[in-house]
Amino acid sequence: MEARPKVFVGSIDQGTTSTRFIIYDGDADAISSHQMEFTQLEAGWVEHDPMEILESVRVCMNKAMEKASDDGYNVFNGGIKTIGITNQRETTVVWSKSTGLPLYNAIVWMDVRTSSICRRLEKELSGGRTHFVETTGLPISTYFSALKILWLMENIDIVRTSIDSGDALFGTIDTWLIWNLTGGSKRGGIHVTDCSNASRTMLMNLNTLLWDKSTLAQLGIPSTILPKIITNSELIGEITTGWPLSGISIAGCLGDQHSAMLGQLCRKGQAKCTYGTGAFILLNTGEEVVQSHHGLLSTISYKLGPGAPTNYALEGSIAIAGAAVQWLRDGMGIIQSASEIEEMANSVENTGGVYFVPAFNGLFAPWWRDDARGICIGLTRFTSKGHIARAVLESMCFQVKDVLKSMHQDAKDHGDEDKGNEEEFFLRVDGGATVNNLLMQIQADILGDPVFRPADTETTALGAAYAAGLAMGVWTEDKIFLGEGKKKAKVFQPNMDEERRNNKYASWQKAVSRTFDLSDLSL
Repeated sequence: MEARPKVFVGSIDQGTTSTRFIIYDGDADAISSHQMEFTQLEAGWVEHDPMEILESVRVCMNKAMEKASDDGYNVFNGGIKTIGITNQRETTVVWSKSTGLPLYNAIVWMDVRTSSICRRLEKELSGGRTHFVETTGLPISTYFSALKILWLMENIDIVRTSIDSGDALFGTIDTWLIWNLTGGSKRGGIHVTDCSNASRTMLMNLNTLLWDKSTLAQLGIPSTILPKIITNSELIGEITTGWPLSGISIAGCLGDQHSAMLGQLCRKGQAKCTYGTGAFILLNTGEEVVQSHHGLLSTISYKLGPGAPTNYALEGSIAIAGAAVQWLRDGMGIIQSASEIEEMANSVENTGGVYFVPAFNGLFAPWWRDDARGICIGLTRFTSKGHIARAVLESMCFQVKDVLKSMHQDAKDHGDEDKGNEEEFFLRVDGGATVNNLLMQIQADILGDPVFRPADTETTALGAAYAAGLAMGVWTEDKIFLGEGKKKAKVFQPNMDEERRNNKYASWQKAVSRTFDLSDLSL
């Protein structure tokens, strides 16, 4: 087949359970992709092998390029202009500068081993759990990278000695990938992170976009191990020899949820929810930091270049969303594949009074209870697999409603009438689970607001491609944002009456309250 002369942009999407590489054409349409899962190391803790992640990136890049070439696209001889990177956030890697090898497995964002460190800091610091909120936007929580660094420093001898000798480097997954892609230990890899990933470490000052010296001093984390903070859209470096696309630039980098914000083209006052392993809801608050009084986090939305304005966001993070469906499949054997849940849940009209709260590792926003554990209540002799499957889907939607309710309250407190007006609100959605039409309809019913699903639901990878393409002149900001809505989207309208919606939500909140203080139950 004759090669088609086009410019392409690649996107590495390194997620919690899988890695993919997607190639986009000049119209931002995906023309090729490859995805592979990698090992989840869980023995009470949640870890990844950083070297396996590197290999998964290499394989996905090669396979996606081979597929594109087979389809007649010129991706091997300079056709790909640049690549962007998006990644699971907070997951923490510390490695040796001299050998390039990790000093310990990557500690994944949902891991809760740092609970005792959190409790200790809450007691020691004058501001308690919210001591760093004004500076970093984040409460003290097992979620964030700073606590994972402290655990490594306190418990892994080689990490402590390597830090003391000046040989240790810290990074979230974006930093680990960039350092290796641009040379690693042999060719002087570039040690950087972007401002969105840095905003999730609990170490970056949200206003200055620099590592906060006071926070570092109070936690005892040396600045020497930290990467340089850059924007989301700028030339970072070139891919080194030995990797696919050697010599091609890396020019975009965003944490996965921020990348989805860009991929969904969310401007001030607009919100999106990404349904993946967890679920993540972000509301773009424009060029100012809005502090939450209702259990949400202040964070970066995106900054599209060194001279561009910083867009901020309010975020609510849900630990377990799609992972609950995986649990039904792998842990309980109720379904054989994730795709079966829609049919099974559709086999019943309602949950039969069953409520499922997937607090497997505690609850994130807006509750922030790491002592919570999962429950399934309302069971009777007549409860079927269909009722439980439907309750699992509803649990995802109720958790999203919890977060959006807090967002609306914060918006009203801030005096922004547009953001605070729930009647004018609609939710943009993306992520793998959004192919489930029943889930999307349940979400609209529970919210009482429309749900907007774009034609391309993999907007996380698309956002990283946009960022890289912007930096290298493939696209302009106007072209990207003015293209909003040009592709077909499906809108799910709420069908549930308000009284039933309110009654179900009250029952959900009662179920959530039953999950508290269960982490110390005897085995």
